[in-house]
Amino acid sequence: MRRNDSERRPERAGERATDLVADGRRGRGPDGLPAPALPGSARPRRIRPMAKDHTLLDFQAAAADPIDAQWGTHLLDVDAYLARVGHPGPRSPSTAALFALHRAHKETVSFENVDVALGREVSLELPDVQRKLVTAGRGGYCFEHNLLFAAALERLGLSVTRLLARVRQGRSTVRYRAHTTLLVIADGELFLADVGFGAEGLLEPVPLVDGATSTVGGFRWQVVREDDQWVLRTLRSDGWFDLYSFRLERHHSVDFDVSNYYTAHHPRSTFTGKLVAMRGDAESQQTLTNSTLQTRHADGRTDLAQLSGEEAVRALRETFAIRLEEPDALRLEQLLSTTFRSRQEA
Repeated sequence: MRRNDSERRPERAGERATDLVADGRRGRGPDGLPAPALPGSARPRRIRPMAKDHTLLDFQAAAADPIDAQWGTHLLDVDAYLARVGHPGPRSPSTAALFALHRAHKETVSFENVDVALGREVSLELPDVQRKLVTAGRGGYCFEHNLLFAAALERLGLSVTRLLARVRQGRSTVRYRAHTTLLVIADGELFLADVGFGAEGLLEPVPLVDGATSTVGGFRWQVVREDDQWVLRTLRSDGWFDLYSFRLERHHSVDFDVSNYYTAHHPRSTFTGKLVAMRGDAESQQTLTNSTLQTRHADGRTDLAQLSGEEAVRALRETFAIRLEEPDALRLEQLLSTTFRSRQEA
């Protein structure tokens, strides 16, 4: 079951010029906000129109641009990827293909940080991501998921913009940009697509329209405009819960490399010093953190299970469908019984 609607007067990205370019009119700064008063001046001064801010996105122009070589899209084995996610078609650059492929990816490839937990580097080079998530039958975290998905969409002929977002998880604290999300143009409409947020992430794309919602099974999401940024949130039993925020700002592959390195190495990162795996569908959302398995059901129920190291590794293989090499499985069991266990208890 899918439904996209709007609970308020819709305001689309790009509906006004200030959504796409810097506002050069009198009294406006490059961020679209009122310019500060000029000290020592009693009369308004004439302000020169500002040049177009090329860091902000022009989606009409982007739709006509060729695929940017910096992302390595041409290196993707499209047939292997589609076989991995079980998507027989359609392969047209259409809304139907976008929605079908989004669901197929979400239902097949789990979110996980096994490499980070084992102290390995995480490469964002497309051949490495493809080798891991497609050939090796593994999962990955947001950077890997969405960069792979973006390449697949581009190979189908869709226009994709890769963005960095600030994870909120229900709090207003400003965090570094630790998440990757996507904007996709399909049949002339702009969608937010995201296969890499984990358990509570979108199951299907949602139009980038202020107040638009997506409902799949018993779960619901909404995008809202908040000053100069957009927020994706999900509906919990006690109300709307912010997942992350983002701006319509141009990024480059090196920006993702920096965020990825911090996420994989910094001790304050959500994904260092622990094992994390997540998956979600229309009926439930499951998160494994070390040896604790949480299942949130569409009807609001939440189950918690404490697992042994061996059981947690079995859950990775069976519940999250992650293909593990035996040496990795044994090492994870050891960490779950020692290092990760002591940190969780602390």
